[in-house]
Amino acid sequence: MTASDGQLATEAAATDPVAERLLRFLADRTKIEYTTDEDLFARGGISSLFAMELVLHLEQQFGVAVPGPELTMDNFRTVQAMAALVRRLQGGEPNSS
Repeated sequence: MTASDGQLATEAAATDPVAERLLRFLADRTKIEYTTDEDLFARGGISSLFAMELVLHLEQQFGVAVPGPELTMDNFRTVQAMAALVRRLQGGEPNSS
């Protein structure tokens, strides 16, 4: 990822309140700054235990229930993917499957 890609991801988060809140949560909990399109697991800041905490966070903060079929790595790999999952579960975005 180039510096301009990171800037674009940061600008995208500023216009997406779900992504912005997720970035803040991740930074607070992991002490690592992420971009919206960065692979959280590849970066090494997210463990399987923390992934479960992310599920609970999404459910509590955004008023959604994450059903079993949605508990895939792809839905939690990036902030963009999690934000899309939240919007989908809230009924604002069609299922991509």
